[in-house]
Order: sequence, then structure tokens, then C-alpha cells
Amino acid sequence: MATSLQNEIFVILNPMARGERARALRKNLDHLSAHAIIKLTSAAGDATQMARRAADQGFRTIVAAGGDGTINEVINGLALSKARLGILPLGTVNVLARELGIPLRIDRAWELIVQGHSRTIDLARANDKYFVQLAGVGLDAQTIRETTFGFKKIWGPLSYVLNAARIASYAPPRVYVETGGQTHEGCFVLVGNGRYYGGSFPFFREAALDDGLLDVCIFKSQKHLDLIRYFQAVLIGRLKYLRDVTYLKVPEVRISAQSEVPVEVDGEFSGSLPATFRIEPAALQVIVPKP
Repeated sequence: MATSLQNEIFVILNPMARGERARALRKNLDHLSAHAIIKLTSAAGDATQMARRAADQGFRTIVAAGGDGTINEVINGLALSKARLGILPLGTVNVLARELGIPLRIDRAWELIVQGHSRTIDLARANDKYFVQLAGVGLDAQTIRETTFGFKKIWGPLSYVLNAARIASYAPPRVYVETGGQTHEGCFVLVGNGRYYGGSFPFFREAALDDGLLDVCIFKSQKHLDLIRYFQAVLIGRLKYLRDVTYLKVPEVRISAQSEVPVEVDGEFSGSLPATFRIEPAALQVIVPKP
């Protein structure tokens, strides 16, 4: 069975991702390829189970058709397998697609998948959950947890900015980052595997998806003026030089707190501290443009 399925493309489609684009993809995918099998998700976690089952059955190419949340679920089913990940970016932000240079036009992204050129990248883990791009502790995780679907539907990406501004006025938690025998203290932390955060912002300018290291930013304040200063430093590539920011490149960190502090991975709420973040080198094959 495995041999007969190697040339088939298994597509996992989130029908809720950018509704019209998802519907159009489902309608037209048969015209794009005669060798595509499409399965629709209906609940959280479906994509992970579908991806794992498809990899076990011998599918060589498994496609995540959705946003970054759908991609995260699929990679948790594919990690360390022989299957390649294809991406059809249907989300609002599509951070990983931007990171890898995958076109946001669906027909061009599909052409890449059919061509099948791939590279091997690292995955990161937050406890037992894999992520490919970024994890957050504190402010941004709290923002994601408190931003409802209805609020996002009304305000779009601005909904996160509005909620972050509100949450930043709260008394910040204290979090402790342990690595290499040292402990660093801050109030929120971002852990990156790739460069981008929130779109095309090169937040972790020194990061690479295949360097075997996590890029960790520890922030000591979440006051509004300090957040603006951090953002300005990101834009000009000076974040690591700020005195109240600690920038680390390490294979593993453990983050804890004395209070309940939320964690997010690839833009999805993923529980609370404590958490151990580690890199898993060369854990995923992903279809990308040819160099």
C-alpha cells in the first residue's frame, strides 16, 4: 500500500481558513491535480491525527491547506517521519510560508508542491508539542488566549494589537529562564526557530531554520512606552542591543514562574508554565522553491 501512495498528494484542508479561499481551493483542486486526496478537518487536533495516519500509510507528500495553526497541527503529525510537508497558505498571516519563500498565490504554491523540491529544517518543542516558527510566554500568549474569534472577525490583525495594549496595562508576571547554568529574569519571553513574527517582521534576525539553535528574547518590561521602543528596535535590527532585553542562542531553555503564565506555540494557546523548550535538529522535510 505504501508504494502505491508515494505519488499521491494528501491534502488536509481547514475549511474555516479564510472561508472563501478555502471553498475555492476545494472546488478547484481536482483541476490542479488528478492525484490529490482531500480531507477536511472538523475539530481541533484533526489535522495532527490525519497527518500521522497518512504518513504511516505511506503518503510521501502531505499538504497543510490553512493558516499557521493548521500547519502546526500537521507538523505535530509529521515530525521525524519520512513524509514531506507541503503548504497551501490560506491563513491571515502565513508566517511560515513567508519564511520559506512560498508564494501566497495558491496556484503558484500548488506548482511548488507538484515539483516537490524539499529541504530539511529543525523543529522546536515546547514540552511535548512541536512548533516550527515561534513560541511565546506571557504577554503575547495572554493576548492570543483572550482574543476571541468574533473579535478577530471584526478587527482582523488589529484585534491582537488592541488586546495586547489592554493586557500590557496589567501587572506583569515574573518569569525565570534557565539555560547553561544561568537564570535570567523577565516578564515575557519569545522563543524563535525562524526569523519572522506576526507576518514579515524579522524579529529574530540571527535565526535560521536549520542552525540547531533556538533564539530566545527575554523582555524585562511590558509598559506601553517600552513596547513601542522594543518594536522600533525590531524594525531597525537593534533589539539585541537594548539593556532591558536579553537575546540568547541556545539549544534548550526551561522557563518557569511562581504564578499562572500562559504559553503559545505558532500562534495557538498551549497551556501554562513551566515549560522546557528544545530544538529537534533536522526533524522535518518541507517543500520549498528551488534555490
